Amino acid sequence: MRRRSFLAASGAASVSCARRDRRPNVVVILTDDQRWDCMSCAGHPFLKTPHMDRLAAEGLRFRNAFVTTSLCSPSRASLLSGLYAHSHGVTNNFTEYPQGLDSYPAILRQAGYRTAYIGKWHMGENNDEPRSGFDHWISHRGQGLYNDTEFNINGRRRKVSGYYTHVVTEMACDWLKQPRQTPFCLILGHKAPHSANVPEPKYARIFDDMKIEPPATARDPGRGKGEWVRRRLKTWHGVEGPLYGNHDYGRFVRTYLATIPSVDDSVGRIYDTLRQTGELDNTLLVFLADNGCLLGEHGAVDKRVMWEESIRVPMLVRYPEAIREAGTRDQMVLNIDLAPSLLDFCGGRPPAGAHGRSWKPVAARADAPWRRSWHYEYNYENEFPYTPNVRGVRTDSWKYIHYPNGAGQADTELPELYNLAEDPRETNNLAADPSARGKLDELRAELARLLAETGAAPDNMPVNPRIRFEMPDPKIR
Repeated sequence: MRRRSFLAASGAASVSCARRDRRPNVVVILTDDQRWDCMSCAGHPFLKTPHMDRLAAEGLRFRNAFVTTSLCSPSRASLLSGLYAHSHGVTNNFTEYPQGLDSYPAILRQAGYRTAYIGKWHMGENNDEPRSGFDHWISHRGQGLYNDTEFNINGRRRKVSGYYTHVVTEMACDWLKQPRQTPFCLILGHKAPHSANVPEPKYARIFDDMKIEPPATARDPGRGKGEWVRRRLKTWHGVEGPLYGNHDYGRFVRTYLATIPSVDDSVGRIYDTLRQTGELDNTLLVFLADNGCLLGEHGAVDKRVMWEESIRVPMLVRYPEAIREAGTRDQMVLNIDLAPSLLDFCGGRPPAGAHGRSWKPVAARADAPWRRSWHYEYNYENEFPYTPNVRGVRTDSWKYIHYPNGAGQADTELPELYNLAEDPRETNNLAADPSARGKLDELRAELARLLAETGAAPDNMPVNPRIRFEMPDPKIR
């Protein structure tokens, strides 16, 4: 692909000039709908991600990173603000990030950082205008396209030809090469591996020879789950539905996976650019996803639910100044922890009212004390009527999932209780098991405590209609 310059007429310098302010830079690479296990360093059987693996080998891999709402816009707002969705107000994919709400880029900008957002923003479906908190802005409306997306580049729209992952990476590398005397914060938002997946040509068929079988729970979601789980099998979010236009399970999974090598190439280019500019070891480099994605588990092919494949995400951190020994961490870190953590490393104040906490002590010590439980929330959407309201609590070894009906009405869906230590695939619902009644009561009380602690009491949500079968509007898929 021919080199382009997307920056000001002054051009990009190949090496940034030395600067006196040695506060760490921040680079966050954000993927869309990437499962925690879709990296070779996380044990994927055939997907190879050497550049992600290098970050893990030179830094930390958080094995238990989760999102508090597994839906793109709410999770992205939580990443920026450190708040739960009920507090920041972005509870669906069509709500703007609130004007005036704290975010870590805005706080860093106030502290003298240069800030940039490049790529998929996805808060406010039809608005691509530059957002506050960023000196440099390149994004687009809605989902964008895998090829030839129209971008808003600092207030001016332009269609840019090329494959999305490489286009935004080129833009990011150009920006990183600009000479500056102050530290910087860059967020690079990828579209991949969000559906409907279009791999770049050189990777489009790399998994054609791989035998792809549905997971055991694809058509038998397990003992004790509610009837709604089976009702949704033939919907847009069910494994017996159209599979985002693929109409074949193997093709659906192959195209999903085949978009990730391009992202891995992007990680390598960002790494190399930071090294070339002399900023690599003074940059807090974070790689993570906005949420996970089910690939047939429990009969589902989406997110939104509280099962592990939906809520668990990849998270890698490289910053040798603070991470003296590479390794893994098992503490449960959340998307709401990102903002307070980055600001802690950079010496900034935490976002106002943040629910998250800094994992800086965890980065320094594998045995650092940490949270033992956290709660999850998702509100039913009329635009995607395939998942009920969800509230739940997860501990190190147990999970309780509640499907409240809303408006104080009696529940119509069965709750779920899993012993994750013995049943990591969540196939044996113990909610009706008399021997687990004590644990059920304990986790119900813990959920109520956590909701109250984060200001979600009373807990407002829509009323759950039954699962519907109509396809969503093509414009918002």
